[in-house]
Amino acid sequence: QVQLVESGGGLVLPGGSLRLSCAFSGFTLDYHGIGWFRQAPGKEREGVSAISNSDGSTFYADSVKGRFTISRDNAKNTVYLQMNSLKPEDTAVYYCAVSSLEPYYCSGYVCYDERGSQFWGQGTQVTVSP
Repeated sequence: QVQLVESGGGLVLPGGSLRLSCAFSGFTLDYHGIGWFRQAPGKEREGVSAISNSDGSTFYADSVKGRFTISRDNAKNTVYLQMNSLKPEDTAVYYCAVSSLEPYYCSGYVCYDERGSQFWGQGTQVTVSP
């Protein structure tokens, strides 16, 4: 049974930091990408960051480059998203997601090929507010 469990969300002041964690397990197929998406109220889901399982390449949306860092601990089957210099526009539900295909950069965002299999966590709320 595939499981992705996110944690680390919360309320933070603008300029603050949070670290999200995603513990994953139960995969019976090789996955090629793992990363983070987010969805704010009234907006479409967007890809924030991902890491390739093949070669460790990292991908970032233009809006978070230089502020967010994705990393992976293979021994713990966990991927992290360190978020610094947070802005109110970063407020959203953040989802961890795994894809059977490689992630890629698309028009300022991170994307997964919809032809692949994808698995999603339940999401964790991040709120950036004074």
